[in-house]
Amino acid sequence: MDIRDEYVPVETFPNAPLAFDRRGFLKGVGGGIAILFTIGDAALVEAQQRGRGGRGYPEDFNAYLRIGTDGRVTCFTGKVELGQGIMTSLAQMLAEELDVAFESVEVVAGDTARCPWDMGTFGSMTTRFFGPALRAAGAEARGVLLELAAERLGAPKEQLVASNGVVSVRDQAQKKATYAELAQGQAIERHLDPKPAPKTPAAFKVIGKPRLRRDAREKVTGKAQYAGDIRLEGMLYARLLRPPAHGAKMKSVETGEAEKLDGVRVVREGEMVAVLHPTPDGAERALARVKADWDVPDAQVNTETIFDHLLKVAPEGNIAARGGDVAEGARLAAATFEETYLNAYVAHAAIETHTALASIEGEKATVWASTQAPFPVQNEVARALGFRPENVRVITPFVGGGFGGKTSAPQAVEAARLARLAGKPVQVAWTRAEEFFYDTFRPASVVKIRSGIDGAGAITFWDYAVYFAGGRGAEHFYNIPHHRTAVHGEWRGGGAHPFGTGAWRAPSNNSNTHARESQIDAMAAKAGMDPIEFRLKNLKDERMIRVLKAAADRFGWRPAKAPSGRGFGVACGTDSGTYVAAIAHVEIDEPTGQVHVRRVVCAQEMGIVINPEGATIQMEGCITMGLGYTLGEEVRFEGGRILEADLSGYRLPRFGWLPRIETVLVPADDVTPQGGGEPAIIVMGAVVANAIHDAKGIRLRRLPMTPERVKAALAAKA
Repeated sequence: MDIRDEYVPVETFPNAPLAFDRRGFLKGVGGGIAILFTIGDAALVEAQQRGRGGRGYPEDFNAYLRIGTDGRVTCFTGKVELGQGIMTSLAQMLAEELDVAFESVEVVAGDTARCPWDMGTFGSMTTRFFGPALRAAGAEARGVLLELAAERLGAPKEQLVASNGVVSVRDQAQKKATYAELAQGQAIERHLDPKPAPKTPAAFKVIGKPRLRRDAREKVTGKAQYAGDIRLEGMLYARLLRPPAHGAKMKSVETGEAEKLDGVRVVREGEMVAVLHPTPDGAERALARVKADWDVPDAQVNTETIFDHLLKVAPEGNIAARGGDVAEGARLAAATFEETYLNAYVAHAAIETHTALASIEGEKATVWASTQAPFPVQNEVARALGFRPENVRVITPFVGGGFGGKTSAPQAVEAARLARLAGKPVQVAWTRAEEFFYDTFRPASVVKIRSGIDGAGAITFWDYAVYFAGGRGAEHFYNIPHHRTAVHGEWRGGGAHPFGTGAWRAPSNNSNTHARESQIDAMAAKAGMDPIEFRLKNLKDERMIRVLKAAADRFGWRPAKAPSGRGFGVACGTDSGTYVAAIAHVEIDEPTGQVHVRRVVCAQEMGIVINPEGATIQMEGCITMGLGYTLGEEVRFEGGRILEADLSGYRLPRFGWLPRIETVLVPADDVTPQGGGEPAIIVMGAVVANAIHDAKGIRLRRLPMTPERVKAALAAKA
């Protein structure tokens, strides 16, 4: 039994219809100004549905904001707060365009009854794709308010100035009107043609200024509410019977002993068997008394044999990039390199497990869910219950980490089904063992590279093949005349894996950057060149050159060819429109094989930076999380059996691992805001691997680089 058999991945969901009409929206938001287009409801639905892909958002700006009778501004977003800080940065964007105080903007996120449809929060797309739509909404709202003020104050619009929610006549400060006075509790249908353009960087007063996270106090004091903190009268806690391995089929089940416990209710629907109890502990005790017999398939692959298996079942490659003639480039090479790079399965291991609470009243359902994609989840819960999507409300409180692992929310479907069967609200909170079992892991992958350099250290050819990691980050940015990049299978796996795989923070790019930058470093060493000098020699991309030089300047880099014995490593990459370069210093304890990362300098160019403080925090988080897949994280398995059951054996980064972290935000106000939630993580595998080589002359091509693998490499060198 595999609950994913009953849960359609969010990528396949049809677009969810708008959950409210114009009248319903205005009734729901209460008094205040709503800036509306006079387009029909059918057109409004069509505008909402153009949101699929994260690039098209509603043209009706009431979907984004409300200006209340008290002058406060509410920002509505279908995105959710996963810890990435959007409640702060989105408030900055709207405050900037409306000319109101940052403190006056409140953010409502991830509520399908109040917010515009959105495909989900992933891919570092909030700032890049939702941000422009939100800023445009704010700019138009400000324009409408200026028109209203011109009528009220009897002054030409061109003579008006808006500041901190007040419109006044230039040089006549006593002639003014507040946004609250202009609103007067009315809904005003008005639009502007032509639409005003958002502000340019020269005019910014709020954007670009560092702001501490506005949710920080709630989280450090324990006041923040997550899905598992929601309580409803009469609610029940569920524990579900799970198979021992992926692919296992239930042969029989006996629930009699569980049913003897006070307060226990056993529910079964199809393959789903659950015990319900008024307390979590009671449900746990009841589940322990359920006996089941399973047919478990024989293991075909395991932790060590998976890479050969992937190469055997890989499909033909799709050519992602090509230029020149690889054979000609190989002929021109003075030295050639052929290497294979391996990556293990990696879990998301978010501190909050998948959790949901569902309540059903008649033909309507409300679900509080830990999810990155409330609108797709709304659609899936509706499908499971046979309800219309607009009769399902999904509310997403704070989410305790996602990293791509909560783009699906099967626990929400489980909770909804159980709530319908029980006639009471039901909470499903996965245990850590369930989280490991049902997680969609970052896929194990293989990268094979053939490359060459001429006698002057110029790269002559690049023949790159990636198997099952996916194509994100596979295309290189170096100046290589003869090259080919082939992608054999994506990170979703296509049935090649013994369990589910999925997006993991910067999917594909961690594996591809590790392989590419390790290969680049190996060529630099063979050429007898400093690794930064070698990269600069083979780069023409000015953005990458600028970022690499910024990292080197901050680090205080002094050129030397590797291995120099210093333990310095370099790696570059691009993700989500952002350029990143990192330099690391490592030390290795040879008797134990333990790698100690002492310092990491990371430079990032991400266009206009909305919140420098938030961007810095994201970079630091990426570096910390990246140490995990680099040095310790690996999901061990035997066929469909997952051998990880808790965090005691899964090597997440500890505070003792953390190096001195220094970040550099490279200015680029001529570039629109780019993604910041993922880029810095992609370079961590390569930068540490290259630093290890520089320290000890050993090159590890399999991640994670565990102490055992480091010791083996040192022994082989000796």
